[in-house]
Amino acid sequence: MNTNDTIKSAKSCCGPSCCGATDSASKADAVREAVRTGYSKIAQSGTWSAAKETSKPVASSGCCTPPVSGGGCCGPSTFTPGELALAIGYSKSELQTSPDAANMGLSCGNPTALASLRAGEVVLDLGSGGGFDCFIAGAKVGPTGRVIGVDMTSTMISKARTNAVGYSAQTNLDNVEFRLGEIENIPAGDASVDVVISNCVLNLSPDQPRVWKEIARVLKPGGRVAVSDLVLLRTLPQDVRTDAEALVGCIAGASLIGLIEGFARKAGLTDIRIERKGDYIDAMTDWQDPLYRAIIAKLPKGERIGDYVTSANITATKP
Repeated sequence: MNTNDTIKSAKSCCGPSCCGATDSASKADAVREAVRTGYSKIAQSGTWSAAKETSKPVASSGCCTPPVSGGGCCGPSTFTPGELALAIGYSKSELQTSPDAANMGLSCGNPTALASLRAGEVVLDLGSGGGFDCFIAGAKVGPTGRVIGVDMTSTMISKARTNAVGYSAQTNLDNVEFRLGEIENIPAGDASVDVVISNCVLNLSPDQPRVWKEIARVLKPGGRVAVSDLVLLRTLPQDVRTDAEALVGCIAGASLIGLIEGFARKAGLTDIRIERKGDYIDAMTDWQDPLYRAIIAKLPKGERIGDYVTSANITATKP
C-alpha cells in the first residue's frame, strides 16, 4: 500500500461521523485515542519512519485507529532524527546530553533554547515523548533544578523512564521525572513550575483552550511559556482536516494564529508573542516528506503547504 492509499484508508477520528461519535466529548476521546495509538507505535519502533513500516489500519475499543505512515512534523521519514534536530536549531552539544533513543524526530523547533532556561528552575514539558527535550532541559537547569515530563501515552512514559537511566549515566544528574497524564489535565500543582515548554504537541489536543488554562494554572507568578508548534495561517481544506494521519502528523489539529493568541490571553497570560518559522515547512517540502507530498496533492492547484501552515515559536508569561 503506498502513502496515498494508506491516507485514504485512514479517515480521522476527529470527524463528526467517526466511529459513531456524535457529541463533543466522544469526538475528543476519539481524537485522543487516535493520537495515543499512533504515538504508541512510534514509541515501540523508535521513530516514525520505523513505525510506518509495520503499521496497518486497525480498529480498537470501538473507535477508529489510524495507521502510521509517511512522515510530517512528528516524524519525518526521509532523514534521521539527528539530522532534523540539527536542521531546526539544536546544537551538537545538546544532542550529546540526551540519549540517542530519546530523539525520535518528533520536533518542529527547539523550545529549550527559546525558554532561555536558567539553573535551579522547575520546567514542565507537555507531551514529553521519549524525553528528548526534558533531558536537554535537565542539563540546563542543573542539579538544583527539576524537569517534569508529561505524556498521555504509557508506552512513551516507559520509554522515557528507560532513557532517563542513560541520561543520568551521561550527566551524573537525577533531576528529570515523567508522569502519565493528559495535557488538558496536567498532573502538577497550582503555581508549581517556572517554565512550561512543549514541542509540536499542543496542536494534537482536541481542547486547546483548556490546555492553555492548565498552563496558566501550573505556572508560578512570573513564570513563562516557550512552545514550538505548528499553526495555521488559513483554514485547511476539509479532507486534510479529517485525515487521521495528518492529525497524528501535527497538521490537521493545528489552530489559526489568532485563535492561539486568544486562548493564551483568555487563560490570563500576557506578553504573548507568536514568531513564524516558515523555513521548517519549506524544508519538509523540499525533503520530499511523504505526508507533506500527500497533503500537497489535496490542496488547490498552485497552492503550497506553506500557504496554510507554518511552524512557530510561541512565548507568553504569567503576571
